[in-house]
Amino acid sequence: MFTSVNSRAASAYKRVSADTGVSAADPHQLVSMLFDGLIQSLNAARGAMERGEIEAKGQAIGKAVRILEEGLKAGLNMPQGGGLASNLRGLYDYAIQRLSLANLRNDRALITEVIQLIEPVADSWKQIRGAATVPPAQGLGA
Repeated sequence: MFTSVNSRAASAYKRVSADTGVSAADPHQLVSMLFDGLIQSLNAARGAMERGEIEAKGQAIGKAVRILEEGLKAGLNMPQGGGLASNLRGLYDYAIQRLSLANLRNDRALITEVIQLIEPVADSWKQIRGAATVPPAQGLGA
């Protein structure tokens, strides 16, 4: 019925920390945070399926779909992104379809498939930041 003071304080700290992280982040970091949240939600959905927690599974899949639809897909710049943006939009649409099917069929394999599709994109996105901060001489192997 009641949560401990420590538990409430920890929850409040997490909310403030997350809010501060978002407000201080640049656009590249925000997309990285979306990918991290997406993968975390997908793993939570898979775990909920394994434990038979239907409500938690639905919430985690719903969160993942919202991140894909309202965050990653909505953030694509289609006019400037060209073929890459178009390919990412197709990937996100496919992932959303697979997650809807995973929720309907309670199929962990479909969630694993989406994770395997998204992780390389997320890793590549994070490497872009690293490549941009490497001095040119180091980037050429000099």
